[in-house]
Amino acid sequence: MTTIGAEGRPNIITIGASSICSSNPPIVGVAIGRAQYSLELIKETGDFGVNLPSADQMKQTDICGTRSGQTVDKFSACGFTVQPGSQIRTPLIEECPVSMECELVQSVPLGNHEWVMGKIVAVHVDEEILDEAGNLDSGKAQPLLGVWGEYWTLGEKLGDWHYTRS
Repeated sequence: MTTIGAEGRPNIITIGASSICSSNPPIVGVAIGRAQYSLELIKETGDFGVNLPSADQMKQTDICGTRSGQTVDKFSACGFTVQPGSQIRTPLIEECPVSMECELVQSVPLGNHEWVMGKIVAVHVDEEILDEAGNLDSGKAQPLLGVWGEYWTLGEKLGDWHYTRS
């Protein structure tokens, strides 16, 4: 996830909990610790980027989740390129195969985290991970997943959602 403060310095944070909250309008939600620097930046600017890394970006993802943007320039530390957003002030990570530009809709305090919801206003997808019909091919994307404190990527596809519908 990317953020930027009022002073214009971009930041990256690794998020362990996220979900699509709505398809119409398209809204994504992420859980951010209430003491996190990135939460402060999102509230300053009213937008954020959701950048989905691939499995080969595991080390950079871990760096972004273990260092504070207050003291470390994570773009430089990871060798990532700042990609300007087309609809929001916050930049994206050019090297991530999928990135979404989000405008803050609502932030709900939930214990030591806040559930931050953003309306997706633009999506960027690397053409190399699309199939012949122009759809996202998860096998080509090899998304990096965080599951119970471990990093995973996809195994074999088992089926499509709603496959039991008659």
